[in-house]
Amino acid sequence: MSLPLALAVVALASPVASPKLWATVNVCDTAAHPDTIGVRAQMPGTGHRGQRMYMRIQVEYLDAATNAWRPVGTQGDSFRFYVGAATHKLRQGGMSFAYNPPASGSTMLRANVTFEWRRGSRVVYQAQKYTEAGHADAAQADPPGFSAAACEIRP
Repeated sequence: MSLPLALAVVALASPVASPKLWATVNVCDTAAHPDTIGVRAQMPGTGHRGQRMYMRIQVEYLDAATNAWRPVGTQGDSFRFYVGAATHKLRQGGMSFAYNPPASGSTMLRANVTFEWRRGSRVVYQAQKYTEAGHADAAQADPPGFSAAACEIRP
């Protein structure tokens, strides 16, 4: 028995569960970018016209006294920015953040990225990812192909 064509609609999978949704550290205190953490993220489109994709990057530091991750604050917050229309198959976005290293010791940094697919002001899908290694296709990496879960800034 076959369904009428009008009932044979295939639902798109949620972009939240996609393996193409990721965040990574793509720059970490290099000669070209001293005292800087760069974060790059990728999100898949849903294919729906009228939906727009956004990201927000929030850098965190590892508090050595409590061994807990804490927000850096507004200087480590990109706030929500537009990445592209959800009709795109994939979109990458990112930002670099300067960080003043401590006089001695080092600081470990990572980022928490919030992804949103919106129709107007309504959030259709939302996801969060911490930076992770293994994304050599992250654009603008320094050095090329660099991908890490965290970044250690040294004096």
